[in-house]
Amino acid sequence: MCRTNRKTLQGKSLQNRIEKIIQILDKNKAEGIEAFDLREKNYFVDYAIIASSLGLKHTTALLDHLKNDLKPAENFNNVDESGDWIVIDLGDILIHIMTPEYRVKYDMERFLSDLADGKEGDV
Repeated sequence: MCRTNRKTLQGKSLQNRIEKIIQILDKNKAEGIEAFDLREKNYFVDYAIIASSLGLKHTTALLDHLKNDLKPAENFNNVDESGDWIVIDLGDILIHIMTPEYRVKYDMERFLSDLADGKEGDV
């Protein structure tokens, strides 16, 4: 009989979900895809994913691809669309899809990298 830690199973399942999201984004021409492991940090999700679109229409198209390829396995709790920046809340995963201009302007990588490295709040 094989005994497996439930947290390990959840982590593996979470990792599989992250990989699937990244594959969908990559297959549909998203650029600069990055995933941030925030499980041990003081943040409201376990993972955050950032990807750049090629423009406004592509941002919306990437959202459509994610919805089509992930449902019904994933529960889309909330989707906040502004055109230049879409945030998808899957509960334990937050996906940011941004136009390149918004990605540079808001620099989420720096915020999430600092958070993942335990530097939140450092000046």
